[in-house]
Amino acid sequence: MKKQAALILAASMLATSLAGCSSGGGAEETTAATTAAAAADTTAAAGDEGGSAEGGQEPVTIRFSWWGGESRHQATLAAVDAFMEEYPWITVECEYSAWDGWQDKVATQLAGGTAPDLMQINWDWLYHYSGDGSKFVDLNELSDIISLENWPENNLQAMNVGGKLQGVPISVTSKLMMFNKTTFDKAGIEIPTTWDELLAAGKTFQEVLGDEYYPMENAGYERFWIMVWYLQQKYGKPWVENMEVQYTLDEVIDGMNFINAMEENHVMPTIAEYQGDGAESLLVNPKWMDGRYAGVLEYDSAANNIVNSVNEGQEIVMAEYPTMDGANGFGMTKVSQGFAITETSEHKEEAALLLEFLTSNETGVKLLTTERGIPCNTVAMQILEDEGLVDPNVAEANHIATSNAAYTFDPNFEHSALKETTGVYYEVFDNLSAGGDVTELAQYLIDSVNDVNAANPY
Repeated sequence: MKKQAALILAASMLATSLAGCSSGGGAEETTAATTAAAAADTTAAAGDEGGSAEGGQEPVTIRFSWWGGESRHQATLAAVDAFMEEYPWITVECEYSAWDGWQDKVATQLAGGTAPDLMQINWDWLYHYSGDGSKFVDLNELSDIISLENWPENNLQAMNVGGKLQGVPISVTSKLMMFNKTTFDKAGIEIPTTWDELLAAGKTFQEVLGDEYYPMENAGYERFWIMVWYLQQKYGKPWVENMEVQYTLDEVIDGMNFINAMEENHVMPTIAEYQGDGAESLLVNPKWMDGRYAGVLEYDSAANNIVNSVNEGQEIVMAEYPTMDGANGFGMTKVSQGFAITETSEHKEEAALLLEFLTSNETGVKLLTTERGIPCNTVAMQILEDEGLVDPNVAEANHIATSNAAYTFDPNFEHSALKETTGVYYEVFDNLSAGGDVTELAQYLIDSVNDVNAANPY
C-alpha cells in the first residue's frame, strides 16, 4: 500500500484544516498561501501539543511553482485546494506566472538553492541545470508514494538524466499546423496535404482573396521547424545526433531556399510585414482573428487557445503534416513538461504526495483535465476518458503530433541561446526573410547549433 494511505488516516484525525491557495493576482506572478489567522491557529495548536499537530503530523509548508495561462492557473489552484483538504497538515504556497522571464527566475532559484519543493519543469532543464543529478530528487526513492508504474517506461526514461529519475513526464507533445477552414473555403480550395499544394495555395489566396490573405503566418522559430520537417522528409536524418548537426551546408541551403519559396509564393508574409501589424502576439492580431492569416504552427496543448482566438464564424481545424512524394519519416516529439522535486526541499515526502495527487489521484486529475496537454500517465488518461474530460481539440492535435513523429528532440533543441526571441533561430530566419545571404546564414545556423551543443554536452 502506498505510504499516503497511512498519512491520510493520520490526517483524518486532525481538527484544524488549513485554508486554500488564493486565486487572485491574474497572470502576473502570485504567491498564494493560507491566511495568517489560520496559520497562527495551527502554530498555536502545535505548540500546545509540544510541537506536533493532533494525530502526530507536524504542520508543514511546501512551495509549488508553475507557469502558464489563466485557465491553467485556476485549474491548478483548485487542485491544490483539494489536496490541502485531503492532507490538512500540509500548506501549499503556490508561485505561478506567464512564461515571460520564468526560465531566468528558475535558473536563479536553482543556482541559489531557493527553488520551490515541487516544480513544473521543461524536460530539457534536466540537462541544462541538473545534468549531474544534483538539483532534483531521484523519484525512484519515493516510489512508495509516487505511482511510477502509471507511466510508460519510455516516457520515464526521457526524465532519467545523470543516472537519476529526476522527474515524471506530464505529457508528450509536438507542433502541428492548424488552419482556418473558413478562409480556405472562401478561397475555394482544400486544406493542403503536400508542400506543393501549400505553395499553390499561396498564389490562390492572393488571386482570389487579395494581397492581405496568406495561408500561414510563422515567426522565426516556427520557420525553423518547417525547414527541419522538410529536410527530414527529403533526406531522412535527424536534425542533431551525437550533439552535431547531421545536415550538410548544401542541404541546409536547400531547406532555407524552401522557406524563401514560401514567402515568394505568398504562403506567408515577410517577417517585417508581420511585425508591422503591431500586434503583441498572433492570437490578438486582427489579421489572424478575421482569417486573413489562415494558418499557424503551434503545440498541440495550445489547440484550444488557437481555436478560441478567432472571431465568431471562423473555423480552425487541426491539419495533417504536408508531405512530399517518397517522404522519409519525419517529425519530433518531446516531453512537454514534467514535475520534479528539488534536492533542497526539506519536505520531499510531502512534495511527493502533492505530485501523486496531481498526476494519479482521481480528484486532482479531474480538476487539472488537459491544461498541461494530454497526460501520458495511463491512469490519469483513463480517468479523463471515463469522465468525458478530454478536450477534443487537444486530443486530435496530440494524436496528429505524436503519431507522425520519427524522432525525439535533442536536449539542446530548445536551448535559450537558440529558441528565445533573441536567439539563433530568430536571428537566422529574420535575416533570411530580410534578404540575407542564404549560404552565410546556413553556415551560421550549423555552426551556432554545434557550438551550443559543444558548450552544453549531455
